[in-house]
Amino acid sequence: MGSSTHGGISWRSSDEDSPGFSSKTINYFLVEETMYPKDLNYKMPAEWAPHERTFISWPVQASMVYPDRYAEVCDGYAEFITAIAEFEPITVVVNPNDLPQVKARFAQDPNTERISFMPIEHNDAWLRDNGPTFLVNPEGELAGVNWRFNAWGGKYSPWDLDDAVAPQILEALNVKRFDAPLVLEGGSIHTDGEGTLLTTEECLLNENRNPQLSREEIEAAVKNYVNVDQIIWLKRGLDGDETDGHIDNVACFAAPGKVILQVCDDPSDENYAITQENIAILSAATDAQGRKLEIIPIPQPPKAFYEDSRLTLSYLNFYFVNGGIILPIFGGAAEATDRKAIQVLSDTFPDRKIRTVDGMAIIREGGNVHCTTQQMAARRA
Repeated sequence: MGSSTHGGISWRSSDEDSPGFSSKTINYFLVEETMYPKDLNYKMPAEWAPHERTFISWPVQASMVYPDRYAEVCDGYAEFITAIAEFEPITVVVNPNDLPQVKARFAQDPNTERISFMPIEHNDAWLRDNGPTFLVNPEGELAGVNWRFNAWGGKYSPWDLDDAVAPQILEALNVKRFDAPLVLEGGSIHTDGEGTLLTTEECLLNENRNPQLSREEIEAAVKNYVNVDQIIWLKRGLDGDETDGHIDNVACFAAPGKVILQVCDDPSDENYAITQENIAILSAATDAQGRKLEIIPIPQPPKAFYEDSRLTLSYLNFYFVNGGIILPIFGGAAEATDRKAIQVLSDTFPDRKIRTVDGMAIIREGGNVHCTTQQMAARRA
């Protein structure tokens, strides 16, 4: 990644293959002159705030867990892109060699004018996690955080191209960039836009992310880079989630003071104890404005497996778009919970259209529509 400068302070990132950082990185947190987004009043908006566009990356067969399912996964991504384009512009990050055929695939889409392409080399297609986190200031000016990325604690090599995607997107957009010397994936955080952030200890405090940093240093960095005042820490994510407990499968804000939580009612399921723990934590919590949280339960789909591995099925992996919600549903044994999830979101967001997509198309690769997307906040003219 090379060097970057903010507030007159230069730092150099550690080796690409390291899940952590050198002692110089820890010292970076202690330099008072550094100008963080929080100092400049940039903040991460809530996901339901207006979008200028969505970014998504196109799949890369060589990096897939099940490369023989490449065509099926591409169909799944294409469905996501078509669905999102019904609501807002979307830019597809594509490996340059794939650009001609991917562009041709969407040439006849009814909203083809909303679908654009950005050629950037990448290893894998989970832009939520390796893309930039967009910020806005009170003047409506846009900026972005370039986090470090190490493929979920070094699980999938190589990841060098993925770690370089965010700065290339920000450079192409010509927006202000903040380089954060912290391994963090976008799927590990949710914010209410009013100073409160949700995350899990299992992910952010995992030793395979930032092993040389203390909880206090990690919390301070997150607060400074996305501009929040309070972090609500759940302990664990869902059983079987290889991201080490991303929050975007567990809980998300529906509005300030309101949290949607996926719940498991089966005591024999590993997620039952996790659900009870999450309910207890959220029931006792207050947000940055001092509000108690209203918990909106949404049912967990029935357990599902592929080649003896549990699939992380979650309705919480939905994605906000302008005027709508893109909701993965799973069919089959999950038809009843699919209907319940649609009803819960329809009741919670009466002014948004619930647009369902096939949640099974890409789930074997480890994620769903929220994992694949990154919202770009709308800036004021």
